[in-house]
Order: sequence, then C-alpha cells, then structure tokens
Amino acid sequence: MVSPAVMPTYARVDVAFTKGEGAYLWDDQGRRYLDFATGIAVVCLGHSHPHLVAEVQRQAGELMHVSNLYRIPGQERLAERLCENSFADVVFFGNSGAEANECAIKMARKYHHVNGHPERYRVITFENAFHGRTLATMAATGQAKILDGFGPKVEGFDHVPFDDLDAVRAAVTNETAAILVEPVQGEGGINILPDGMLEGLRAICDEHGLLLILDEVQSGMGRTGKLLAHEWTGAKPDIVTLAKALGGGMPIGACMATSEAAKGMVAGSHGSTYGGNPMVVAAGNAVLDVLLEEGFMERVQELGSKLTARLEELRQRNDSIIEDIRSQGLFIGFKTKPTNMDVVNALRDEGVLTVPAGDNVVRFLPPLTIDESHIDEVIGALERVCEKLAS
Repeated sequence: MVSPAVMPTYARVDVAFTKGEGAYLWDDQGRRYLDFATGIAVVCLGHSHPHLVAEVQRQAGELMHVSNLYRIPGQERLAERLCENSFADVVFFGNSGAEANECAIKMARKYHHVNGHPERYRVITFENAFHGRTLATMAATGQAKILDGFGPKVEGFDHVPFDDLDAVRAAVTNETAAILVEPVQGEGGINILPDGMLEGLRAICDEHGLLLILDEVQSGMGRTGKLLAHEWTGAKPDIVTLAKALGGGMPIGACMATSEAAKGMVAGSHGSTYGGNPMVVAAGNAVLDVLLEEGFMERVQELGSKLTARLEELRQRNDSIIEDIRSQGLFIGFKTKPTNMDVVNALRDEGVLTVPAGDNVVRFLPPLTIDESHIDEVIGALERVCEKLAS
C-alpha cells in the first residue's frame, strides 16, 4: 500500500519497482515486466544504459550543482548541440515540460512587448491538448477535468479543434501572440496533425506576425524517428519545448528558440535554480551522444514500422477489441473497444507496462533501443489479452 505520508494526487498501482535493465523492470517481488511505458516516454535509452549511467556517475563525483549565476560548461555544450541539430539559436533549461511551456508562453508575450505590442498576449491552443499542470499550462490545456477546482483560470488562451485551419484563422485577433500545438498529441490519444496542417499554421503565423510554438515534450528526442517530430514536415517553428526523454530519466526541460523569438529574454526576465545544472546536462549530453549516432533514427523508424505492422495484423484478428492504430516511429497508440484501463491492467498482468491516453487509447512508448524480440514479446502478450477480453 502507498504510504499515507505521500499526498494522494496519483491513483497509483500497487507495484513497486526496484531494478531496471534495458527494456525491463523488476518489482520488489522479483517479477519482471517489459517496459513499454518508460516513465511516460522518459527512459528513451532503456533502464541503466551504460553510457548514461557512466556519465551521471562521473558528474556526481565531480560537481552536482552550482547556480546559474555562473557558467556551466556542460549546459553550454548541450545547448550548442541542440542548436546545431535543430532550427534553434538559443536554449533555456528548466526542470520539466510544464516549465518549458511556461517559458515559451512568457517568451511569446515578451516578444510582442518589446516589439511595441503589449496587447498581443493571447495564445491559440487546441482541443485535447496537454501542456502541463502549472496554472498557465492548465489554462493552455483547457480541459475541464484538469482545471476543475483551480479557478479562476489564467486568462489568455483560445482553444480550437486540432485539425481545423479555418477555426485557427477565425480565432486570430489583434491580441493574438502565438499558436501553441503538439505535433503529436500524446495525452490526447496519439493524435497526429494531418498532412499540411503544420505548414498551414506556419503560414497563418507568418501572415499575422505570430510565433509558432511546438510542444515536443513527448514527441521530441527521437520518439517519432526524427530528433524533433516537426522535422517530418516542411514547417519551421519559432519555439520548441522539450523535456521527458531529454534527460533519459533525469529531470530536465528545455525551451528552444530562434534568436528573433527570444529577443525579449534578457538578464532577469526568467530563471530557474536547478535548471540546466551539471548533473542533468551530463545526462542530456549522454542521451544526445546515443541519439545522434549514425543510423539511430533510421532504426527507430524501422522498428516503429515493424511494430505498427504487427499491431495492424493483430487488430485484424481481434477487431472486437482493437479499433484502430495510430503511430509515428515508436510513438504508438491503439484505440480499444473495452475501456483502455481494462487493456492496460490486463497487459500488466501479462508482464507488460503501458500507458493510457485520451480517446480510450493505450500508448506503447518503449525504449528507443528495443529490438525485434521485444516486439515479438509485446505482440504475444497483447494477443493473449485480446483472447481473454473477447471470451
């Protein structure tokens, strides 16, 4: 049972893990689980990855923390590498995805302020989004179940359907500062922006002088088979937020931007005590070492295609249980006809950990380092679950 000393803000499963290696976790009873949850898309290199462990251990033995009042060489290196491999010119480091999104919202407002338009503060966001649990990011998310009890909500967010460019155009006013969107909605149910949508949003931003902010907290860092998910399109963002897999298990978030978008973010405009400290950037650099290896992204794409194909074959045999498959790289969801929690719980009974999402979807978020044997294992477990639930 969960200790009563822990605030009950989570509906925790009564399983306690004590060890992880590669794609597997072991609980305190010694049972092994195939981890296709990875701490909700965090443990991108799998558990106890030798290079990541070595770099974190090395850094812990040298220097764990200093303030951002001083230079942090590892932070500078991580920022430079992220910029070299993306659209960005500058990076701010925080501790989480919510903080990265807060930074992005502040940046958009400050951008228009320094341009002489402080009235431009509103941000267009999308239905079924998820941007965090701070007061501003809850308002950006806009879901009643998240906002309930925390009113009055932060003003300045206008919500439109995920796939409707006309609705976006209609929502633009003289007070609009930016558009904030997830290229792939994770919590919302693995909803991928339709072809041409991101390019359409870029065009709207260019027409009206808005900033395009992409929340890649879950879709970034290789999850879709590109370092950043928007790279599958021709659209260039002004700001991108990262977290989750960036540290491979260490708490780090990042707000990446062009120099133009970030021109209002001067000394004193934003800060974080822990953000980008030596420990977390050592982890971030170790993760990048692996993700930037030649052929790594191509392998994620290949494994994602194979897993998706196997899931589709299974769906055709079990269409009373699985309704459809949604995937990009190893960012995979399948909508179920039973409740998704029935499927999640049944898979856990089979020794496989997964994550529920909106629209009755079950998410597969495996380590990006899996191999085909793990695909065989998860498909076999899901086949057995389908048989049990259909009987």
